[in-house]
Amino acid sequence: MAEERMTLEEAFAQLEQVTGALEAEDISLEDSFAVYQKGMQLLKFCNESIDQVEKKVLVLSGEGKLDEF
Repeated sequence: MAEERMTLEEAFAQLEQVTGALEAEDISLEDSFAVYQKGMQLLKFCNESIDQVEKKVLVLSGEGKLDEF
């Protein structure tokens, strides 16, 4: 999947383009479905990427140990 090779920032930039395309008055219904599907794929990629980062965050416990979040 091509989304796996992009950065989170690139995915957010593409989501902005998707939003702009969906807001266009001259987009056909068929095209809007295709653009919407692409946006949903990008959103899933962003959510998964953020989840992975959150799991790697280390939290300092009261005992002075580092534990994974």
